[in-house]
Amino acid sequence: MSNASKFGKVAVLLGGKSAEREVSLNSGKAVLEALIRSGVNAEAFDPQQRSVTELVHYDRAFIVLHGRGGEDGQIQGVLEWLNLPYTGTGVQGSAIGMDKIKTKQIWLGSNLPTAPYRIIDQDTDLDRVIGDLGLPLIIKPVHEGSSVGMSKVEKAEDLAAAFAKASQHDALVMAEKWITGSEYTISILNGQALPVIRLQPPADVAFYDYDAKYLRNDVEYGIPSGLNDAEEQQLQALSLTAFQAVGASGWGRVDAMQDQAGNFWLLEVNTVPGMTSHSLVPKAAGAVGYDFDSLCVAILEQTLVDEK
Repeated sequence: MSNASKFGKVAVLLGGKSAEREVSLNSGKAVLEALIRSGVNAEAFDPQQRSVTELVHYDRAFIVLHGRGGEDGQIQGVLEWLNLPYTGTGVQGSAIGMDKIKTKQIWLGSNLPTAPYRIIDQDTDLDRVIGDLGLPLIIKPVHEGSSVGMSKVEKAEDLAAAFAKASQHDALVMAEKWITGSEYTISILNGQALPVIRLQPPADVAFYDYDAKYLRNDVEYGIPSGLNDAEEQQLQALSLTAFQAVGASGWGRVDAMQDQAGNFWLLEVNTVPGMTSHSLVPKAAGAVGYDFDSLCVAILEQTLVDEK
């Protein structure tokens, strides 16, 4: 790429200290190699191993830090302070997107469909939660990504153990009504929703969990999604609205369900999605003509315009 010099020296931020460190290292390595192949002067930068003050020696940053510290507004705040352009969502949108409760509150306040939920703690009457939301439930740590600490609960007696598992990862835990139906993911790039992908985990997997996301090779990814044209467009429009409602920008992903009655339900937003061989944004971008290298360059080009 002849004009790659316009980017100057690029820090590919990867690794970090979250529960998703290993995934971030894999994503970051793939992005770094793609940028170098494209002629960009890019270097890996792991904030767990180097002081963020060293970022002053770079011209811009490509953020591939998943989870806390990278996807929650913290590193974005550092980069704002250093006046260093960076990829993806700004400080506020990142902080909201990492918080499943805040995301839901904004969606509900915007009349966007998202599954009913309750915040639970050690004093919560779990029987009342089941009475309110029914069974099955999905139990989630509020501030983790990649399905870390999540459990599906089908029997009342299993709820306490699921809460204990989630609370190992986060002080804040939520119970969410289980939506029976098909799961979809919608990638967002530069203000447009890319083709919808249907996620079809194998029969022995209760939901699209960490292993299915990163370790297994038997998850089916449907592009085209199997939705009819009207449903596809409806879900794309809904996802773009949901993404922008939380203040997200640049690139990212929205996860959603379609229940058995055909209604769509928003699950969560990812402001720094995975960029590994298993990842969904590259699959969706590939369906509209981006190879992995051109996708990485397109994301990096967001740092040339101030959109936050």
